[in-house]
Amino acid sequence: MKLLAIDTAANLCAACVWDTEAGVERGRSVADLGKGHAEFLMTTIDEALAAAGCTYAGLGMLAVATGPGSFTGVRVGVATVRGLALALNIPAVGVSTLDAIAREAAASCPGRRVLAAIDAGREELYVALYDELAKLIYGPVVTRMQTALDIARQDLPVLAGSAARQIAARLAPLSPQFGPETTTADVATYARIAAERGPGPQPPVPLYLREPDAKPQAGFVLPRTAS
Repeated sequence: MKLLAIDTAANLCAACVWDTEAGVERGRSVADLGKGHAEFLMTTIDEALAAAGCTYAGLGMLAVATGPGSFTGVRVGVATVRGLALALNIPAVGVSTLDAIAREAAASCPGRRVLAAIDAGREELYVALYDELAKLIYGPVVTRMQTALDIARQDLPVLAGSAARQIAARLAPLSPQFGPETTTADVATYARIAAERGPGPQPPVPLYLREPDAKPQAGFVLPRTAS
C-alpha cells in the first residue's frame, strides 16, 4: 500500500510517498518555507507523487504532522489531509511532532529515555517524555523550563528538539546526549509511524497545547440585527 505523509507543522513544507509493504520511501518533495504552506502544499504533494510514480488513486492511507508547532501550519496540513481523505475515501492518521522527534532520537540513541522539547515562545516549551522503547510516558504539555529540568534530572534522558540545548545549558555539570535538535522530524518518520499505527477511529486533529497568539478583537464585532 502507498501512504502519503505531509508535514507543515514547522518551517518545512514536506510530503513523501511511503511503501508500507516494503517499508521504504518511494518519492518526496521538501521545501524550507518558513511561512506560506497553504500556497505550496498541493504542489509539494504533486511533486512527491510524481517522484514516486504514483497518483492520488494509488494511495491507500494518509498521514499528517499534527503539532505542536505553528498554529497556521498545523491547521493547513490537517485540513488538507482530512479533505483528501474524504475525497479519496481512504483513512488518515495524525502523528505529533514530539512523537516523531522522539522516534528519531531513539533510533540514534537506542535503549534510552528521550525528552522531546520544542521552543514554544513566551518562555515556554512543548515537552513530552518517552521510555526506552519510544513510548509516551509523560505529556505532551506546554510548560516552563523548570519542569523540563526537573524531568531531565531524574534519569538524564536523551534531549531532542529545538529546545534541547536550552535545557542542557541549565543541567551543568551533567552532560546529556542529544537527538535531532529540530522543530520537526523528517517527513518519512511521520510516514513510518503512521504505517505502524494504522488508521484510528477518528480523523486527525491539530494538537494545540495552548490558545493561539492571535485572537479576534471583540470590540470590532458588529452587533447582530433582528431579521
